[in-house]
Amino acid sequence: MKPSIAAALRADGLDPAEVERIIRTALDEDLGPDSLDVTTAATIPAGQFDTAELVARGDGVVAGLVVAAAVFDLVDEIWSGRDGDGAGRGVDVTFRVRDGARVARGEVLATLTGPTRTLLTAERTALNLLCRMSGVATHTRAWADALSGTKTQVLDTRKTTPGLRVLEKYAVRVGGGTNKRMGLYDVAMIKDNHKLAAGGITAAYRRVREAFPQVAVQVEVTTVAEALEAVEAGADFLLCDNMPPALLREVVAAVGDRAELEATGGLTLARAVEYAETGVDYVSVGALTHSSPILDIALDLVR
Repeated sequence: MKPSIAAALRADGLDPAEVERIIRTALDEDLGPDSLDVTTAATIPAGQFDTAELVARGDGVVAGLVVAAAVFDLVDEIWSGRDGDGAGRGVDVTFRVRDGARVARGEVLATLTGPTRTLLTAERTALNLLCRMSGVATHTRAWADALSGTKTQVLDTRKTTPGLRVLEKYAVRVGGGTNKRMGLYDVAMIKDNHKLAAGGITAAYRRVREAFPQVAVQVEVTTVAEALEAVEAGADFLLCDNMPPALLREVVAAVGDRAELEATGGLTLARAVEYAETGVDYVSVGALTHSSPILDIALDLVR
């Protein structure tokens, strides 16, 4: 991967090595054991160069442009290693917008010039990632806009596409959302089955604190009594699971400023403000990553 692309990924808060792993996994799936695009190899001569544009086919928020550029860069390595096509030249990418930009149908997002074989072989993998990430960012922006003017922030969850979590959570940030936890390793979350298996909230909380004193702990609660028990045990972050607004207000009043509160479970964009007005600090929305439609983006050769 070019140092400039790696630096741009780091600036976006992404690990270049992890992004490269994701891309190579996707390319292996697409190109097979011989790393070969048979259609392009048959129809496009080595040494042919072209210019292409990434074009929005709908309105939305863009995320993943540098990731897409990394795909073209890595595919160029594959073709260069196979037949020397464009060896040392690579693909020149000019971004017309930046991640987080609101774009309209027909808007050019980036211009790419390089070996035609590279452009065509990288097309689908680059678009798969770019469209997916932009769809997540677009959906998240709708929630962030709905909550604008309130203190409530929208959180994502672990309901991500296997293998794409770092990219999808990056897209949430681009869209104006906040990442919750990255996985099971960085934050302890005591949910209903943990409470049942451990013998209650207090027992579960104490065990986590004793085993991992340095790890943040969050507790899922379903009643005012559970919320108070969790706070008294020491919890400073509560997930209020599937609570209607009236019950959330009771929890907010009972807990006060002793813990941050998150509303979770079955929330809809139409009711975002209603939940924010209960006084909770966060709403978590699994749909940001498990149900966001893509933002349609195309790669068009320019002739």
